[in-house]
Amino acid sequence: MPPALSLLDVVTHPEDETSDLVKLVTAQGSLVGRLHPADGDAAILWVFGSGGGLGGPAGRVYTRLAGLLQPRGVASLELDYRRPGELGACVQDALLGIAWLETLGKTRTVLVGHSFGGAVVIGAGAVSPTVVAVAALSSQTAGTGAVDALSPRPLLLVHGTADEILPPSCSEDIHARASGPKELILYPGCRHGLDQCREALDRDLLLWLEGVLRPAPPP
Repeated sequence: MPPALSLLDVVTHPEDETSDLVKLVTAQGSLVGRLHPADGDAAILWVFGSGGGLGGPAGRVYTRLAGLLQPRGVASLELDYRRPGELGACVQDALLGIAWLETLGKTRTVLVGHSFGGAVVIGAGAVSPTVVAVAALSSQTAGTGAVDALSPRPLLLVHGTADEILPPSCSEDIHARASGPKELILYPGCRHGLDQCREALDRDLLLWLEGVLRPAPPP
């Protein structure tokens, strides 16, 4: 894995009433993202597939769920990659995003990634103590060898049974290698982009996110 990135500067400007466009500047290039700010210590970092970008699959599920969780005190950072498709560099991008969220007071971060991004969030989650849970949507298996290191943090795997890019056996394999707690959801007839199961994905992913970010009861 490449050396850790050092954050040199952060440039932000408002996108709309609920989000800001951000640029995280490093000596190895800049990352572009969208921040949905919120009070509290919880955050979600969302990353896309090998082509990078923001918004996520299933008709921009990242932006959609970020908007629903923001009024509940959960911040979100949708993050693009410096070099899309380069796994080691993209894991470092995710770790930089997590570190920046820490400077904003976010001490509990959930990672969500789609396709290639599933390997990114598993790799980053395995080494970051700030990460409390990981969700991989339509994930590839390449680069997920560290999945067992996520335990005892929750892992959610989501896949469509009609995925034309990566078969559901990819998520089944990751699930078999993970120690748990773990959950696998298969959507019948849903393809790689998860458009056919958009409503079910919104419901299930939102419910899972709310569960893993619920503060633990006092002892």
